[in-house]
Amino acid sequence: MNDRLSSFQAIDNFRDYGGYATGGGRMARSLLYRSAHQARATDKDLEQLGRLNIAHVVDLRRPSERRAQPSRRPTGWAGQVVESDHDDGREAPHITFLKTADLTEDSGRAFMGETYRRLPFEPAHLDLFGRYFRALSERRGPVLIHCAAGKDRTGLLAALTHSLLGVAWDDIMADYLLTNMAVDLEGRAEEVTRKLTQMTGRSASHGAVVTFLGVEAAYLDQAFAAITARHGSVATYLEQALGVDDVMADRVRERLTA
Repeated sequence: MNDRLSSFQAIDNFRDYGGYATGGGRMARSLLYRSAHQARATDKDLEQLGRLNIAHVVDLRRPSERRAQPSRRPTGWAGQVVESDHDDGREAPHITFLKTADLTEDSGRAFMGETYRRLPFEPAHLDLFGRYFRALSERRGPVLIHCAAGKDRTGLLAALTHSLLGVAWDDIMADYLLTNMAVDLEGRAEEVTRKLTQMTGRSASHGAVVTFLGVEAAYLDQAFAAITARHGSVATYLEQALGVDDVMADRVRERLTA
């Protein structure tokens, strides 16, 4: 098992995304964590989570997702939650896709590519990503970022963090692709396929569900290509779209680089 991955009873895809080499040193460990949601966390999970002394939780989910699956927190936890009130009243796009689309491997990849090209520019993400970087620059203590599955919105934000710190692209991609090791895709696909059939009355192929549950390098490539096409570079996107100016960037680097 990769030493970045932490095993919980009912919190998926939990891992430390620090520790990578940067242009000026190495990221510290035990300051940056990422995961799926904590709605199903057991009491034992909450005790384990509490021992990490997390000071800030950045919940990237929509309000409707948070209402459907409210987070559980460790007893006595007094940290700060960063979340967005942006709500267009619709269900999450991935839920609509699963309910209505022709579920094939090709359709899953097409949907994910479209999603990643859109993610960096959605108002809720611009708000949350900017507030996350401000929290990193202004406050101390470990941070946990998560969405529903901890792979797409979370994966993009972790990759942007690595980019700001000067982590090599191969390491950025390796961290992103760890989802495929952290999650039992084959086992989870059986459960999801059953739920989809119950929800829609239609069946999806095993391969299509595995494709949807995992991540592929092409997805993150498309997000960064969209950022570069619109802003010229990731650094310019961070500054123009998220408000991460040179002073803030230097503070983040100082805090997170050992």
